[in-house]
Amino acid sequence: MHSPLQTQQPEHRSRPMMMTSTVSEIEEVIIPDEDDSNTTTTTTLLNASNGEQIRRRVSGKSLVDGGNRRISRQQSFSREIGHAAAETYLVTRLSFKLLRYLGVGYRWMTRLFALACYAMLLMPGFLQVAYIYFFSSQVRRSIVYGHQPRNRLDLYLPSNNDGMKPVVVFVTGGAWIIGYKAWGSLLGMQLAERDIIVACLDYRNFPQGTISDMVTDTSQGISFVCNNISAFGGDPNRIYLMGQSAGAHIAACALLEQATKESKGESISWSVSQMKAYFGLSGGYNLYNLVDHFHNRGLYRSIFLSIMEGEESFEKFSPEVRLKDPVVGKAASLMPPIILFHGSSDNSIPCDASKTFTDALQAVGAKAELVLYSGKTHTDLFLQDPLRGGKDELFDDIVSVIHAEDNDALTKDSLAPPRKRLVPELLLKLGREVSPF
Repeated sequence: MHSPLQTQQPEHRSRPMMMTSTVSEIEEVIIPDEDDSNTTTTTTLLNASNGEQIRRRVSGKSLVDGGNRRISRQQSFSREIGHAAAETYLVTRLSFKLLRYLGVGYRWMTRLFALACYAMLLMPGFLQVAYIYFFSSQVRRSIVYGHQPRNRLDLYLPSNNDGMKPVVVFVTGGAWIIGYKAWGSLLGMQLAERDIIVACLDYRNFPQGTISDMVTDTSQGISFVCNNISAFGGDPNRIYLMGQSAGAHIAACALLEQATKESKGESISWSVSQMKAYFGLSGGYNLYNLVDHFHNRGLYRSIFLSIMEGEESFEKFSPEVRLKDPVVGKAASLMPPIILFHGSSDNSIPCDASKTFTDALQAVGAKAELVLYSGKTHTDLFLQDPLRGGKDELFDDIVSVIHAEDNDALTKDSLAPPRKRLVPELLLKLGREVSPF
């Protein structure tokens, strides 16, 4: 890859985010006393109302099995079942509502059928990832970060806890309609293997919410990570923001909006200076240039306008266009280095979307770089290549930027074994052919 972008350590410390729930995560750390006869339990509560850590210590031999050290997370099984049932009901209700928006249409129905075929072909890999997602102790699922529906995130933690880890906040794609935090599980697991914490954000999808809700949710999720990630071993001064497809657009909107607020001196709960870099993968940043393209691919103009709150809101939610505003253009100088990744054979969102956004950023003095991958499609970079195992250009490029200032980590990266293949090559090639994206 190109030489890693150099950034300065952010000096700003943001205020804790305000939330309505009281406790979002509980961890118990059991530390044996010197004689191992008694133990002291330190319970760390992340108080969501003020972002502070509250520690309680409880002594008792009964808390330790065999006197061995262990770290356990208490979860209520009944609460998990209740949450799953509520999510299932909500998704079902919203699916019927979405069908009323879509109506009977040849394009979207054929895309849906192609999506089903694509998922079946890649199912061997998806099942392996799902097993780790649900049963690995390194995955913390559905941590609440806000009071709105789907204000939850998943954390992927490295297996070792030696020192503070860099953090990637990842916003998944899904055409603003089917985005879900678990879509980032493969990326989260693979980055965690390189000692990087990953927080995959969920946000309200259409028709549950429109674009302003998605941006608000994402910004709130970023704020939660900035103010609480140290409790999980993350370094609050080494946070990277990343989005894929629709998630790249939403994350870019949130980042630019936050920079604009900060430049005006408005009250903020997190600062763009806390971001070491922004990675935009296969994103679209100018809605005016995408509406007809999406219509021809099955995301009909009427639905797209509903998602984006009408054509009158296109400018507000087009980061590329907003940069033409002198106030916003000036605020862009506050943003971290921006690296946009795109495949040259991407038919879902043409690579020109990243090219023109890079040019617009550079025109206002922002640090921006474009990395194009020859012959790669919309799903190659995010799914087929990671499932193939072995060397992965995009993955290596991202890790090289995150570890650019850590020589020990770079050495470990160079010695890391090749990642194992999760899906046979034949199925990957067939999946590439039937992919609706």
